[in-house]
Amino acid sequence: MIHPASSDAPVGTPTGGMGVAALARAASCTPHAVRFYEREGLLPPPPRTSAGYRRYGQDAVDRLQFIEGAQRLGLRLREIRDLLKVRDEGSCPCGEAAVLLRDRIRELNRQIDDLVTLRGTLTAMEGQIPSPNCPDPAPGVWRRPVDRET
Repeated sequence: MIHPASSDAPVGTPTGGMGVAALARAASCTPHAVRFYEREGLLPPPPRTSAGYRRYGQDAVDRLQFIEGAQRLGLRLREIRDLLKVRDEGSCPCGEAAVLLRDRIRELNRQIDDLVTLRGTLTAMEGQIPSPNCPDPAPGVWRRPVDRET
């Protein structure tokens, strides 16, 4: 029988492992994130005590750190799930990771282009304030700046 208070036992023994809060601390995330990743299938369900408490091993810490690191790179949960599946099958996920990272870089480049365009629009609008051509400040009335060259 596993007892939730017996966290002194080595991981892998029937009474060992970490609870949700201890795992979250070890992986530098929140207990909510641990439960979320488990619900989403990124973190396999761990063994439970007779009282229903989860008991995680060190492998869960490593997995959570991988998930959080992949998210910092901008990968989506479905992409992270795919990488974990390859990893769980014993294969190196490098090939799949390279494809995902190239796609993410292309997406970032598109977002950067959109932001540069937006900055130009905002700068042009700001350049017309104050002026006789100032757009009506009523909500929903702002429009593209008037082209001063015409």
